[in-house]
Amino acid sequence: MIGMRGDYLSAILFLSDMNEIEIREDETLEDLQLRGLRLIQKKNGFRFGMDSVLLADFAQAKSGDTVADFGCGTGILPLLMIGRDKGKQYIGVEIQEAMAEMAQRTIALNGLKDRVKIIHADLAQAEAQLPPCSVEVIVCNPPYGMPGQVLRNQAETIATARHQERHTLSTFFHAAFRLLKGKGRIFLVYPAAQMFSLMTELKKERLEPKRFRLVYPNLRQGANLVLLEAVKDAKPRLHPMPPLIIYEENGILTKELKSIYHMEE
Repeated sequence: MIGMRGDYLSAILFLSDMNEIEIREDETLEDLQLRGLRLIQKKNGFRFGMDSVLLADFAQAKSGDTVADFGCGTGILPLLMIGRDKGKQYIGVEIQEAMAEMAQRTIALNGLKDRVKIIHADLAQAEAQLPPCSVEVIVCNPPYGMPGQVLRNQAETIATARHQERHTLSTFFHAAFRLLKGKGRIFLVYPAAQMFSLMTELKKERLEPKRFRLVYPNLRQGANLVLLEAVKDAKPRLHPMPPLIIYEENGILTKELKSIYHMEE
């Protein structure tokens, strides 16, 4: 992971054959340890976490599918899905200009400009640029906090990424319904405590919840996340999946988590 100034300068030299993709002093270059893919992030801004990794593992996309990522940040979900051979073409929509610009540099750095398009826009603007019924799959790691329900983070980029303000769930799902093809699928990760609200908002936009998986920190604690798949204009029928446990009793990652992270035993 690149962090110190000496490493920063060497990164510029190392990338000189790739049109000098810039890694700035307030940024780090993360090795995703997945097929050589790397990600540019701010040192002190919003950084991707386990929820993105779990969502990329949970989401399903066929080899020829077009996948849209609502709120793509610096482009982590398209990278993780490409590394798992899911989907063919990707569209990332990001409202924050700085994060969209980092995502564009990340995509160029990995030589994926022919497969991933980053759109700097809000969802209403992005809808105007994208044909209706044009994608098979949408992935979304929505902002978790509703205004007034969680503590506000003072960093603007972190706050925008974590808190629902401009884009409510209904805005996300209204855009998803318009862009998905018939029987297209949306995959989400969300706090387990708000699962009912999530499903309610999906159903309002004719996105029928079909599969869900609860994520537990360990066997002694309640679930803190839910992974959920919904299908456009599907018949109501919900399929619970086995729970996903993060840590063993001794505090080490479970075998399944190691597999998801592609860790060697």
